[in-house]
Amino acid sequence: MRILLIEDHPALAEAVTDALRRAGFAVDHASSAAKAREMAALAPYALILMDLGLPDGDGLKLLPGLRANGRVPVIVLTARDQLSDRLAGLDGGADDYIVKPVEMPELVARCRAVLRRPGERGDTILCVGSLALDTVSRTAMVDDVPMHLGRREVGVLEQLMRAAGRVAPRRALEEAIYTFDDEVGPNALEAAVSRLRRALASAGCTLPIVTVRGVGWMLAKEKRP
Repeated sequence: MRILLIEDHPALAEAVTDALRRAGFAVDHASSAAKAREMAALAPYALILMDLGLPDGDGLKLLPGLRANGRVPVIVLTARDQLSDRLAGLDGGADDYIVKPVEMPELVARCRAVLRRPGERGDTILCVGSLALDTVSRTAMVDDVPMHLGRREVGVLEQLMRAAGRVAPRRALEEAIYTFDDEVGPNALEAAVSRLRRALASAGCTLPIVTVRGVGWMLAKEKRP
């Protein structure tokens, strides 16, 4: 899953980004309302984490435009701690309201809680054959045994499982696992798919990942003995 963080304080933005990436999320950071609008128009986000006091505007006025292309859950992260501020944030469309300072484990847990709400991202537990993926905790399992996958391999797996039996286009996979700041080589996605294939095979999963040249990849039906 890809998260957009809108925060103008560099140290806090770095701390939040690091915490979310360690939890398995891809994170883009915008330090202004203008940059946030630009990013939201270019990439699909599962969640927006937003400060209110931005250098070029109020975050609440930014919120409707960020949702122009669909209902994206939004968590407000702000120093404004008055009851009137909290009410304004929640009534203005925020799904959660967090007052700074906040411990990073709690922030990550709150993000996961919002993402688990019905209707936010469809099913949060995906199952195909013996393979299961919790898209919020970013945990994959084969026959209920957890696998150890990197963040990008989990992102690829999620897209393949959501499109099981159909081709997941290259662009959809790239948008899911890479941020605007990532330096991506020409064969980086192929390498991630290759690592995922090896991990699935090592875990005893017989679901093949089929390459559709020039288009993308497909998680095919499980082979039966």
